[in-house]
Amino acid sequence: MAEENFAYSWENPEYRRTYWHTCSHVLAQAVKRLYPEVKLAIGPSIDTGFYYDMDSPFAFTPEIMDKIEEEMRKICKEKLALERFELPRAEAVKFMEEKEEPYKVELINDLPEDAVISFYKQGEFTDLCAGPHIDSTGRIKGNAIKLTACNAAYWRGDAKRGSLQRIYGVAFPKKEQLDEYLKKLEEAKARDHRKLGRELGLFMTDELVGRGMPMFLPKGYTVWRILENYIRDKEIKLGYQHVLTPCVGTVELYKTSGHWDHYQQNMFPAMEVEDEMYVLRPMNCPHHMRIYANRPHSYRDLPIRIGEIAHDFRYEASGTLKGIERGRHFCQNDAHLFVTPEQIKDEVSKVCDLIFDTYKDFGITDYRCVLSLRDPADKEKYHQDDEMWNTAESALREVLVELGIEFTEEIGEAAFYGPKLDVNVVPAVGAEYTLSTCQLDFCLPMKFDLKYIDADGTEKTPVVLHRAILGSLDRFMAYLIEETMGAFPAWLAPVQAKFLPVTDRANEYCLKLAAQMEEQGFRVEVDERNEKIGKKIREAQLEKIPYMLVVGDRDMENGTVSPRHRAEGDLGAMSAEAFTALLREEVDKKIRK
Repeated sequence: MAEENFAYSWENPEYRRTYWHTCSHVLAQAVKRLYPEVKLAIGPSIDTGFYYDMDSPFAFTPEIMDKIEEEMRKICKEKLALERFELPRAEAVKFMEEKEEPYKVELINDLPEDAVISFYKQGEFTDLCAGPHIDSTGRIKGNAIKLTACNAAYWRGDAKRGSLQRIYGVAFPKKEQLDEYLKKLEEAKARDHRKLGRELGLFMTDELVGRGMPMFLPKGYTVWRILENYIRDKEIKLGYQHVLTPCVGTVELYKTSGHWDHYQQNMFPAMEVEDEMYVLRPMNCPHHMRIYANRPHSYRDLPIRIGEIAHDFRYEASGTLKGIERGRHFCQNDAHLFVTPEQIKDEVSKVCDLIFDTYKDFGITDYRCVLSLRDPADKEKYHQDDEMWNTAESALREVLVELGIEFTEEIGEAAFYGPKLDVNVVPAVGAEYTLSTCQLDFCLPMKFDLKYIDADGTEKTPVVLHRAILGSLDRFMAYLIEETMGAFPAWLAPVQAKFLPVTDRANEYCLKLAAQMEEQGFRVEVDERNEKIGKKIREAQLEKIPYMLVVGDRDMENGTVSPRHRAEGDLGAMSAEAFTALLREEVDKKIRK
């Protein structure tokens, strides 16, 4: 869109991106005014604002960020016009060399020979940029700018290159919009599963162990184990056969599957053992393909549903790591369904039923379904077989339509071997992401030469459904932590009830009742500390424990407990049997409160 005809509307996403892109230039200008020694790299707009990567001899502390913000407001008040001009390559390089901007020189040298090399000037500041931009810094509301973070970033995403500092920011045309955004940021911080995971003793990370390698603590692993048992039990009832396979595989295994060609950048480096090359596995389908190939199959055997809670490893860039939501080690609730073409619809339907049934148990209602398709123009990401892709995409689309599942289509989001149904959840804060997936694969069964004997006695190649209901247990748990703010429903809570003796005299009585509840399968604790009951209640509340069982002299005399729910408050004295019956119903019915 021509800049002079640009629609100056915040509802126009193109205008928002252009507004934020101009803000990144204002940020760079402010930094160069205050700290001329800083070297500039790149400064694009992103979905949530803008950033600029810079090479600075000092760290951008919060105090320095405040100074930069103030200078940005001054630049907005100056109402500087943004003027575009072009230079031939040699002049452009010389121009940036004179300004001592080596990153800009590298960018110019890497442009195609026929590229138009353009710059934007605002006041004394000029930056290499393709644009577009709004016409004046005066259109930017100075008091609605906020620099939100500063993180490390590799130059051009290459870990072998120098590390830069990336300043993130956001801006709006009205201060009220910024205030609302900052309010949401504060809510996001309060819900951040990394913060809650640390406070509630669920998991930890350790630099000596390694980045992206979270470790689950006893309470966190209790939740993890409940999730594992929950989904495995549901799958067993549906005829899944669970297996256990190694966390490594030979390079030849992944060359056969195609992952070595299409996914190697996300895999850990290969290691040599006795003249053979191995890698940590990034996914489990190659192992499951070999299990299927272990013996002959008849059409009568199909569908075969192979499931596994599998440990996987992916080399994620350090900047993308986020607690247990995105790590370099995680556990997938994975399964591969080997089916005949005639069974595709029925099996996809059953997978969808399992997904939505699971979501009901966890109270997940805000989600959307996406049919992820390949980008035919991308010749590197996808296995090249137009006929196979057309067949697979049409088959999955037809099944979803017949099942009455509402979905949108997104080009370029398919797996390298086939299209998929992604179920994207919309969390309480932040952008949506995929929890569950069902992928239709005609490709890998052919690569592994998988066969079954059909009713007519001929050999046929099965179709494979790759599916994950909880996705990775780690990410699913992160989602639940942020949705509940750590206040898990009683059936999922690591500690379901905590006895709080009012005096030391009640300790023995509480220990006896706790032992009885543990025998019935409940997860309970007793706070035997010599502390005031008010403090015990407050601390149990902070631990997000569903039920606090206050026990005093009268309870011991009457054989009762006085339960207090973390949200509903005091429930009144009742017998231990009555309370366990109440808790049993809540757990068995997966009641959320």
